[in-house]
Amino acid sequence: MKKIILLMNANQRKKIFKNDDLDQLSKFGEVSCNPDEKDPDTERAKELVKDANIIITSWGCPQLNKEILDQAPNAKLIIHAAGSVKGIVSDEIWKRGIRVSGCAQALGIGVAETALGFTIASMKNMWKLAQNTKQGKWTEGRNDVREVYSITVGVISAGRAGAHYIKLMKNFDVRVLLYDPFVNEKKAAAMGAEKTDLNELLKESDVVSIHAPSIPETYHMFNSETLALMKDDAVLINTARGSLIDEQALVAELKKGRLFACIDVTDPEPPTEDHPFRSLPNVVMTPHIAGAVTNGLNQIAKYAVNEIRAYLNGEAMDGEVLQSAISNLA
Repeated sequence: MKKIILLMNANQRKKIFKNDDLDQLSKFGEVSCNPDEKDPDTERAKELVKDANIIITSWGCPQLNKEILDQAPNAKLIIHAAGSVKGIVSDEIWKRGIRVSGCAQALGIGVAETALGFTIASMKNMWKLAQNTKQGKWTEGRNDVREVYSITVGVISAGRAGAHYIKLMKNFDVRVLLYDPFVNEKKAAAMGAEKTDLNELLKESDVVSIHAPSIPETYHMFNSETLALMKDDAVLINTARGSLIDEQALVAELKKGRLFACIDVTDPEPPTEDHPFRSLPNVVMTPHIAGAVTNGLNQIAKYAVNEIRAYLNGEAMDGEVLQSAISNLA
């Protein structure tokens, strides 16, 4: 019988895995859960993973290095019930031929839906109109409303979140442009987008939604030069990572009144108390809520269970992460 260990702390586990998820896991093997309320360190992880065949990790778990994996010589699969697997994988995993699957797809759905919400609300000028209506300014700003119709939407990266955002955009009569060096024209077209370069996307898009990973190549890809290319009255949405935007450059553009920004992530988080984002009228800020939160976290558990089922049935795992892809992950 397979031994399955849920390594994350008890509080984290309960947020993600419901009793019916644990029941599903029990059909695959003997399930053990970390009973501690604090995150496991290396020493505690060594105790918990002992003789495990399948290790389920999440936020707060340590990197699974040689010291930990030596206690689970029969481990064959790691499921990361969270976002990027970068924090938990080590070279030792690949040396041992252990397969890894992440639940970024489950998180990506929530990220894309958040970006869609920003898109609709910003086009409709809801943020400003809501304030005006409360102040009795019933008609002020109503002429600035735009529909998500006959506009150009630019998508930066077609990873899990970006691809789902494009899928959601297919419900609207809009043109979708895609910038992603790893996606060719044929694949972009199959998704419902036109592949283009970054400069052209920025020049033509009414909405730009960022979904790229935080890697050295994307650091401050939105800077004074690239932001200057954006159309007047364009909307910039960032539900990816704060490091992708040079915030000082964005502030300079926002102070001109040219752009509107929806910022769910900053660098660092939270932003400083005197950060201009907090006071500029053409910025909407949210506290990193894109992705699965509260009840949505259970999507991760469902996804993890399905990945284990696929693995045990000898089927392809949707979220499998290969060593060669690690450097391009967030």
